[in-house]
Amino acid sequence: MYDLAIIGGGPAGLTAAIYAGRFRLKSVLCEKVAVGGQIAVSEWVENYPGFPEGVSGSDLVNLFKKQAERFGTNIVLTDVRSIEKVEDLFYLETEYGKVRAWTVILATGAEPVKLPVPEEEKFRGRGISYCATCDAAFFKNKTVAVIGGGDTAIHDALTLSKFAKKVIVVHRRKELRATKILQEVAFSNPRITFELEDIPVHVLGDKKVEGLEIENVVTREHKVLKVDGVFVAIGEKPNSELVKGLVDLDERGFVITNMKMETSLPGLYAVGDVRNTPLRQVVTACGDAAIAAAEADKYIKNL
Repeated sequence: MYDLAIIGGGPAGLTAAIYAGRFRLKSVLCEKVAVGGQIAVSEWVENYPGFPEGVSGSDLVNLFKKQAERFGTNIVLTDVRSIEKVEDLFYLETEYGKVRAWTVILATGAEPVKLPVPEEEKFRGRGISYCATCDAAFFKNKTVAVIGGGDTAIHDALTLSKFAKKVIVVHRRKELRATKILQEVAFSNPRITFELEDIPVHVLGDKKVEGLEIENVVTREHKVLKVDGVFVAIGEKPNSELVKGLVDLDERGFVITNMKMETSLPGLYAVGDVRNTPLRQVVTACGDAAIAAAEADKYIKNL
């Protein structure tokens, strides 16, 4: 029997565990694969406070994990298959049986829609990136491609243009889907060019990205863009299936919360990338988790 069950072992989940320990809550953290989340596979993180020279994603996650364990969190590698609430108590069905807890923090994150090329896995973290805010500085005075035509893709292109000497936006349609004002800003930026009605088919290179082969959807002609990096912005999928039908979700499937990280179901909180947040970064996920743990503590005291 636990005060708090945390689902997900990325930065948000581990921070929730740290704060649960500070509040002397008996907690368990359930992670189905390996502790760390998406940041664990990031080669280098330069925008997390306290590391002026940067830190590898794996090292950062290991520090999170050690701190959570120091505060007494029980970390269990298990898949949570379902959640139900009976009166005031939550029941989590896992491969090892049921876990009972007074409160639950959902920290299952979101996954970017992957670049649909055979070389995606080979070059992920070695030139293929899903976070311009995180990695733009690594491409100073270089040439990069941005895949996508929505608001996120154009925001990424504008962010990258502050560092890269050239940004090439590759979009499958004849027109961008981004808001008109964003389009106007991007079209007027001398560092940003566009390859419209084109799709990526191959990422080229040996140990790092050296080029991007694209195909025109109308003529089927192929050409190679010489780029040092490929930034992908073709969508994100929240890992919210576990609470579908249990709490309110937005039109994209992200969990709707208030400023206290409360969902529509009392006692269940959502933090980090799985919720409807305007910014998905490690530092914001950690802030969400601290708030949720504090609110969980208050909730338990009022039961």
